[in-house]
Amino acid sequence: MATATLEERLLELKRQRNAVILAHNYQRGEVQDAADFTGDSLGLSRQAAKTDADVILFCGVHFMAETAAILCPDKTVLVPDPNAGCPMANMVSPRELAAMKARHPGALVVTYVNSTAAIKAMSDICCTSANAVKVVASLPRDREVLFVPDQSLGDYVAKQLGRPMILWGGYCPTHHRILARDVRAARAEHPDALFVCHPECTADVVALADKVASTSGILRFCRESAAEELIIGTEIGLLHQLRKQSPGKVFVEASPLADCPNMKLNTIEKMVWSLEDMVERVTVPPETTEKARRAIERMLEIT
Repeated sequence: MATATLEERLLELKRQRNAVILAHNYQRGEVQDAADFTGDSLGLSRQAAKTDADVILFCGVHFMAETAAILCPDKTVLVPDPNAGCPMANMVSPRELAAMKARHPGALVVTYVNSTAAIKAMSDICCTSANAVKVVASLPRDREVLFVPDQSLGDYVAKQLGRPMILWGGYCPTHHRILARDVRAARAEHPDALFVCHPECTADVVALADKVASTSGILRFCRESAAEELIIGTEIGLLHQLRKQSPGKVFVEASPLADCPNMKLNTIEKMVWSLEDMVERVTVPPETTEKARRAIERMLEIT
């Protein structure tokens, strides 16, 4: 089936199912173009929470669809490919987190949304890369903070606030493939360019940045910046949106290796299959949903 025909079939199915399509900024370009809304984890969570659609087709990775299912228990949440997971989310298990909480019984658990529903349910509050600093700043200074699971984002927040935190040892393999030497090489080739990066990058890469921001923050900064060239330190799928929103500017990937294979599993064809057969459905057990929703809603109230 030709691509144009697939896209037409997708639109037809979307109308039939009363579906909304949400796509993360790291998806393939054609998937982003087919979506009703593109964004980062926070933006897509908000869209999921307020949609009046009956079906949410979530093009991202599994934890994002779980978050939509938690916020919208009366909706049918589908993913085009159930194998689209997140290595960082898999770096912490409920058993391991329970053991850490037992060692730090007074600590408040701040959990990055790049985590499973089970981990969110064991948390006091969630955060995204866009609001992590604001979330941690809202917590009492006399309480320990256990930041799960991203050590790089946690390190960035701790430095921004001058606040020590207990950092879980998880990380994003894709962002950690962006090396400081890659940034220096890109700057040597583009001496007038600004370097913008995501806080999931390692500390030495973050230290080189002119701006550190979430994907939505990177998009906003690049739109508003007077710079004509920008080096982008995040998953390369974001360059699709950057070039659409700022077509007169030059965007350079900090590293071609910053390509998340899980994010790229979703395709137009799989999206059509998903809506045709109403698969693969993402559900969260009610007891987990209730606890995880509290942590997510606390985040949304702050931001």
